Order: sequence, then structure tokens, then C-alpha cells
Amino acid sequence: MSTIRKYTGLLSCYFKVNLAAALEYRTSFLVQAFGMTISNASFVFFWWVAFVQIGGRIGGYDFRDVLFIWSVSSSAFGLATIIFGNLNRITAIIVTGELDTYLLQPKDVLLSLLAARTSLTAWGDLFYGVILLVLSQGRDPHAWLMYLLGVITGSLLFTAIAVSAHSCTFFFGDTTMFSSLALEFVINFCIYPIGIYPLLVRFIMYSLIPAAFIVHLPLAIARSLNYGLVLLVLAGTLGYCLFAYWFFYKGLKRYESGNLIITRM
Repeated sequence: MSTIRKYTGLLSCYFKVNLAAALEYRTSFLVQAFGMTISNASFVFFWWVAFVQIGGRIGGYDFRDVLFIWSVSSSAFGLATIIFGNLNRITAIIVTGELDTYLLQPKDVLLSLLAARTSLTAWGDLFYGVILLVLSQGRDPHAWLMYLLGVITGSLLFTAIAVSAHSCTFFFGDTTMFSSLALEFVINFCIYPIGIYPLLVRFIMYSLIPAAFIVHLPLAIARSLNYGLVLLVLAGTLGYCLFAYWFFYKGLKRYESGNLIITRM
């Protein structure tokens, strides 16, 4: 418990500092968050047009179901990049030697690396997901409960995917493009009905690619009220996070200092 409290305190400290820094430029913060919300809304508009033209269901999902998976995936990604703002910069930090700074700190290297920055646009993703859920699910307690589950576990899974992909840099050199594509790849599987994919792809989404754990299982639980599946979501999340943590530190053993001196206040 003391370890959990220690790391929770560290994350809380980083979050407060990063948020205070972001709020120094309130106009920029609001503009970027609002801009991301509008950008996301355009995609939902196209889904609405598709359902109007086709009617009924697409891949076993109706329009409310699609709004749910968009809501969870958007908020989960937003929460991940709010708390772990360096999620997309790990490769650059490794390649430039900036990682040296985190190696000198007494705290966990990976946690400090991830939490040392926040994203302004991510707040737009987070609130956009909340708005979608309000519009599509109303006061449905089961939907809201599974939304919270999906957002929390989904943010951890998005982070684990990014860490795993970026950690390949330790072994193969600069993997910026691969890491970016890996995260986008998983996001694309999160925002489309699972029924449109063949069985082999669905199996991959429950194993190699954790898209099903992020949005599709929470939706299935909300619809079927089978809360026993929550244990499956939690187990899958824990497994992916433990692998990402292990893989990063395995790669860290191969890291060579860039002799870069950076002062962090």
C-alpha cells in the first residue's frame, strides 16, 4: 500500500504542476480543447449520415452503440495523454538522450518519463466523450458504470500500447513512425463496430490488439449486464500493463547515455 500511495502521490504532483502550467495560457488551453472537440464531432456526423442512409444496425451495433464506443475511446485516450503527456514522445526522448534526465531521478523512470508532460488538446477528447455519453445514454447507470470502467482501463491500455511500441527503439533504433501507427491502428479498431470484422480479426482484438478490452467488452457488459466480464477486462488490462513495464525495462538495459544535460525544475 505504501508503494501505491507513493506513486499516486507522484502522479498527483506531476498532474498539478502540468495543469498549472497549462492554465497559465488559458486561451490557448481552451482553443486547443475546443478545436479537438469539433474535430471529433465531424466523425460522429459521418456515422450519423451512414446510419440514416442504411438504417438498422451496422456490424451488430446501432447508432447509440457507436456513440458509446466513440465516447469511451475518446475519453480514454484523452485521460491517457492528460496524465501521461509524454506518451507519444518516448522514442524522441530515447533517441535524443533526454532519457538521461529521468535516469538521475530517484523515482520510477517510466512513470516519471510518462507523467512529466500533459496535453492541452487531450482535454477536448476527454470532455467530448462525456458529452457523447450524455447525448446517447442519458442517465443509464449501467452505461455510465461501464463508461468509467472503459475510460480507466482504456487509458492504461493506450499507455501500455504506446510504451511497448516506443520501447522497440531500444532494440531497433528510431521507431517513431511505427509507434505512431501502432497507436492509431488500435484506435481505429476501437471506433468501428466489432461485427464488421472477420472472426480471425476479432480474435486478434481480444489477444494481440486490446481494442476489445478498451471499448467492446464494456459495451457488451452494459448491454448484457454480465458483470462477471469485468474481471476479464481487469485481467487483460493488468496483463498488458505488466508486459509494457517489463518490456521497457528490458530495453532500458540496452540504453546508452546521450550525455545530454537538461535541467528540470
